[in-house]
Amino acid sequence: MILLSGFSGRHRCPLYSKAYIFFSSPIPKELVSYIKNDSSVIPRIGALREMNLEFFTIDMQGFVTDHDSALNDLYGPSEQNSKTFNDTINTMATRIATTFASLKEFPCVRYRAPKGDASATTKFDMVPKWLATAVWDIVSKYKSTIPEFPQKETCELLIVDRPIDQIAPVIHEWTYDAMCHDLLEMDGTKYIYEVSKAGSEPEQKEAVLEDHDPLWLELRHAHIADASERLYEKMNNFVSKNKAAQLHSRDGGEISTRDLQKIVQALPQYSDQVEKLTLHIEIAGKINRFIREYGLRDIGQLEQDLVFGDAGAKEVISILRSKQDMSPENKLRLLIIYAIVYPEKFEGDKGEKLMQLAKLPHDDMDVIKCLRYLEGVDTKKSSRTGTFSLKFDAQKKKNAARVEKQDGEETWALSRFFPLIEELIEKLSKGELPLKEYPSMGEPSSGPQGATQTASTAGPPQNPQPMSMRSRRTPQWAKSRTSGDSQSSDSSVLRHSSGEFKRLGNRIFVFMIGGATRSELRTVHKLTMKMKREIVLGSSSIDDPPQFISKLKSIGSAANK
Repeated sequence: MILLSGFSGRHRCPLYSKAYIFFSSPIPKELVSYIKNDSSVIPRIGALREMNLEFFTIDMQGFVTDHDSALNDLYGPSEQNSKTFNDTINTMATRIATTFASLKEFPCVRYRAPKGDASATTKFDMVPKWLATAVWDIVSKYKSTIPEFPQKETCELLIVDRPIDQIAPVIHEWTYDAMCHDLLEMDGTKYIYEVSKAGSEPEQKEAVLEDHDPLWLELRHAHIADASERLYEKMNNFVSKNKAAQLHSRDGGEISTRDLQKIVQALPQYSDQVEKLTLHIEIAGKINRFIREYGLRDIGQLEQDLVFGDAGAKEVISILRSKQDMSPENKLRLLIIYAIVYPEKFEGDKGEKLMQLAKLPHDDMDVIKCLRYLEGVDTKKSSRTGTFSLKFDAQKKKNAARVEKQDGEETWALSRFFPLIEELIEKLSKGELPLKEYPSMGEPSSGPQGATQTASTAGPPQNPQPMSMRSRRTPQWAKSRTSGDSQSSDSSVLRHSSGEFKRLGNRIFVFMIGGATRSELRTVHKLTMKMKREIVLGSSSIDDPPQFISKLKSIGSAANK
């Protein structure tokens, strides 16, 4: 009402001659009636629209609902406030639904089904179903409330939650984007760095690593070794084509970032280009230095060997004994992966002994135990049995959390890990995702275009040729190996409009409750290229490993109260 009073005709001198009003949320009917009944206001309204924008975009293929505490609110101890639980589900559903309202898409909604029978199902295990129901109820009403909203399904929405893949949030992801957020002290997408100037104190500058930066777009999903190599190639190409730049190089040898700063001063017309290049060379150099200092090569190798069943207790104990300088966070991340793949190794007092070997505080064992909440374990039942068990899946027959892909693609070392949503998206696109495990809300009027597309009818995978790996700057550990995950740039995808992908198959939306990872965001970009079908990732938040572990600690703290 205060807003309307500013341009009401009742004022002799209204503040505004015209008002253009856009609501990010649905407008209450009472407010619409109030505006329509005010004859002094109507002539001054230039536009009045519901925008349905209750979500926050991450990039061209990702959005969040800004529920940073969803993991705690929905998967914490059962004693938590049920009002908070219900409010989180409802607001999350509303924000997801506005995504489809703004895009004029009517989704076929599917979700991860509860794992147990009705009598044994816990509150936590029902979260995807309850969220799917709430989203379906809202978008179904759009058919009668939003003009030109589709009356039949035009896309697919798959709702899953963090329990389907507990490894992705903690394993070291070796892409440029993930390494930046994992190893550098960044404030969201902001990176603070210093620029030296002749005769003056270093100047502190702020860079935003987002889509407007073409170098970031090109390199963000590349392996860190690949990104480093490309950056030095770009720098050398620039110098070789500019005589003035050659004068500032050191006898034709390698050029440092200080040399590049001199080049900026000598060639002001190239300042933006060289400054971006200097920035990313500095970032990549800092990341590579941390990789060496923290011994991440060996840690990352063991993490992936555990995931694929190529390592066990012997290797874990060996690295804990030999790498005394390993950071507590990296030890904990390694033990979380070990606990997920080998839950029997943490039964009884075995977990406590591993914690003692790793010299981690007792509270960190609570983080391991918190994984039970992500699995929907009934804490009251588990407490009656006396000893807590980490046996998440009694049907597991071998200790491997992934089966390595064998499609002959060339890639970089330490990059064979893939998030489980990759398999789910591929099966969904081919029409092979089991309805029993991932039911659909209501009966789809017809399968969305492209939903049952087979491998033979789908567009051929577009796998770019791998970059040259002969550069002396490429670390030996990062040289190519055969695996199923090509760590290539997605810059070619971004040159296409979403409409071009839509002609090749309707959109697929995947929503991850409890926080998505950068590896999962990379996956949707990769599969969009591979399947020639636009895929969008939504989540309650995007979490880097330290954030995810902090949330587990918060759940553990609440559980112990």
